[in-house]
Amino acid sequence: MTYRVAIVEDDPMILLLDRNFVELDSRFTVVQEMRDGRAALQWLRTNPVDLLILDVYMPVMTGVELLRALRSEDIAVDVIMVTAANDAKTVDALMHLGIVDYLVKPFSQERLQRALDAFCHYRESMHGSVTQQELDALFPQRSTGGAALPKGFQEQTLSLLRHCLAATAGQACTSETLAAAAGLSVVTVRRYMNYLVEQEEAGSRINYDTGGRPSTLYFLKDRNRS
Repeated sequence: MTYRVAIVEDDPMILLLDRNFVELDSRFTVVQEMRDGRAALQWLRTNPVDLLILDVYMPVMTGVELLRALRSEDIAVDVIMVTAANDAKTVDALMHLGIVDYLVKPFSQERLQRALDAFCHYRESMHGSVTQQELDALFPQRSTGGAALPKGFQEQTLSLLRHCLAATAGQACTSETLAAAAGLSVVTVRRYMNYLVEQEEAGSRINYDTGGRPSTLYFLKDRNRS
């Protein structure tokens, strides 16, 4: 299946970068590019797409205003934010509007690819009946059971590591691999992954086939690995 993508971005260089990165993945095709939110809203009213790559700071209508309008008009589209906006108020507003992922400029092709992989994982899971394990993998809040996270932990970081693991196609990863993919320190990754293991959301095992010092491999429990 090929997913239809529209990009809403007023910076022509970023727009070109978005398009080039997206179309490196054969599962996606960019069908429209727009420079402001109002033009995007008018076009999306009559042209359905699967995924919207959206900026916040734009003339005429901002990305937040566009997304609110789409939701109020019940226009179904998944959204990945690619923006310089990283203030807590904007992030919170967009999270409540149901975005798929949030990338802060400047971003790497690898980071956008993880967002695309997570989108595909979600779409592929939404066929027929969904098991509790599949639901748990899709909803990042499940590990805490509604309780507060331990001091010093951030839900966004947990979600990022879940996306990184989900994008590995079932392969177990070292903390070094996850750190490189997520843009985090190895110490931070180990701390968060140990927490996910304690919550029985992730699993771990020792790899002795390294030719040197053994390493710990991490994997999602719902991958049916042991």
